[in-house]
Amino acid sequence: MNSPVKRPFVPRGRAPFKREAEHKINEHIRVLEVRLVGENITPGVYSTKEAYDMAVAQGLDLVEISPNASPPVCRIVDYNKFLYEKKKKEKEIKAHSKKVEVKEIRFTPNTDDHDVDFKVKHAEAFLKEGNKVKAYVMFRGRAIVFKERGELLLLQFADKLKEIASVEQLPLLEGKRMMMTLAPKAKKK
Repeated sequence: MNSPVKRPFVPRGRAPFKREAEHKINEHIRVLEVRLVGENITPGVYSTKEAYDMAVAQGLDLVEISPNASPPVCRIVDYNKFLYEKKKKEKEIKAHSKKVEVKEIRFTPNTDDHDVDFKVKHAEAFLKEGNKVKAYVMFRGRAIVFKERGELLLLQFADKLKEIASVEQLPLLEGKRMMMTLAPKAKKK
């Protein structure tokens, strides 16, 4: 009796995931000549076979760094070490970049001056941390008839913060909200 052939399990609707290499290396480089850079070699334009032979002689890989250049730029390095260093640099750059958050401060058309001063202090703290501030006046029910009062409130708020913030977006009415965005001013060196 014939036994059925066993095939590897592949979930329906999905093909096996194949990841393409980030860089062409060694014999996968399909051009006639390359510009070679790196340590322990004389930089210049070489035939691909000659560059590959130089890499093999050193026990390293020929890696295509810039495929869009004319001729493509290649480097003789240990490919795994090259990828490790690249990931390390990217991680370091990501760690040094700061994400800017948008903090919200809410008012009503009848917000008192003392409450505005209190919210200005909060906004100062947010701006000093490097975050943006989105101030908005919420109109409920018939309060929408006091649009001018809301706009005036937001402009006074921006005026009190003019030393440390710049207005990114002037008061704008969207539905029942009037919004304004403030960004921290760039620090002078």
